[in-house]
Amino acid sequence: MNAGSAASYDYLALEEAAKTPVWIRTDEALAECCQHWLTLPLIALDTEFIRVDTFYPLPGLIQVADDRHCYLLDPLTLENYGPLVEVFRAESVLKVLHACNEDLELFLYMLGEMPSPVFDTQVAAGFLGWGFSMGYQRIVEHALGVAIGKGETRSDWLQRPLTAAQEHYATLDVAYLPALYLKQKDALDARDMTSWLEDELQVLLASIPDQDPDGVHYYKRFSQAWKLPAEKLAALRDLTAWRERICRQRDVPRNRVLRNQALIDIVYKWPTSEYALSQIDDIHPRAVRQDGATILSYLKMAKDSAAASPPESIVQPLSYDWNKPLKQLKAMAREKAAELDMAPEVLLRKKDLDALIRTGEQGEYSLPESLSGWRKSVIGDALVAKLKEIA
Repeated sequence: MNAGSAASYDYLALEEAAKTPVWIRTDEALAECCQHWLTLPLIALDTEFIRVDTFYPLPGLIQVADDRHCYLLDPLTLENYGPLVEVFRAESVLKVLHACNEDLELFLYMLGEMPSPVFDTQVAAGFLGWGFSMGYQRIVEHALGVAIGKGETRSDWLQRPLTAAQEHYATLDVAYLPALYLKQKDALDARDMTSWLEDELQVLLASIPDQDPDGVHYYKRFSQAWKLPAEKLAALRDLTAWRERICRQRDVPRNRVLRNQALIDIVYKWPTSEYALSQIDDIHPRAVRQDGATILSYLKMAKDSAAASPPESIVQPLSYDWNKPLKQLKAMAREKAAELDMAPEVLLRKKDLDALIRTGEQGEYSLPESLSGWRKSVIGDALVAKLKEIA
């Protein structure tokens, strides 16, 4: 998108508009606003939600800023989001967000759709060397010299009416996004990094949909359990998958069913009675009463489960022998990031370096998919050459 086509977005005007936000509480009002948004080069988006006692987020607000107003969409009264989905799908309308992962997850859960194309000001800040994982308040102060507070971060966004302070806080979260975008887009263009960011955001969008909806691979996150024999590994796999299903059915957080440490302790200690299960430190008495028999049944079935469907191995953590080579590779990335004036965490992520090293298990080091794309010529090829030299 040409930054000049959005020159009419004045953050001082939107800052003033944030004091008197436009509430959208009816489907008719939403449809009318969406018709206007479809004519624009960009809109800014944010959400407020609560996710304390539930597995799924409870939407409290959707905030939008356009070229003239800041809006508060009320999920407690709106029913027909079809016009908003049309805006989300419109390739001609850029959607600007900050730290958009949770917002995208909420939109996907609420509407079955994510906005596209998107521009994330937090991700862009990393490419520009402003800072890695910068909060909204910090980035607004850094780029625009405006200090805004964090007073309503822990608010109850489901209460009605919202306080004036809540409304103002929520609308300020979108009021500055168009100006941040314009500033960052110009800087990215000047550095020839725009296509890098676009590639990064496409990868981010692709990562949002749940890649493991049945939870059958969740157990692989327990890297400390890589030595477990097949029977215990099958029990860990089956128990974590059961927990995922139950949390979704009951709409409760994972910790409300079984904490991660409790899962590990169960598999290691292998209780054979509800009393023995209750003696595990991290298990809540409620879990024993409600689900004790089910948990024990998975342990009893583990041997047959392992035989019928052998569990895939958990990736073994890299040995201490890799400490020195890792330091050298990270130093290369820091040096290149400093040369580019970008956050080193953006240039080379820990998971990508780990994946690169593990390609050697196939016989020869090569670039994993995550280090292809723009990273290949910038740092990837050099890392492979260095790895072949020092490993």
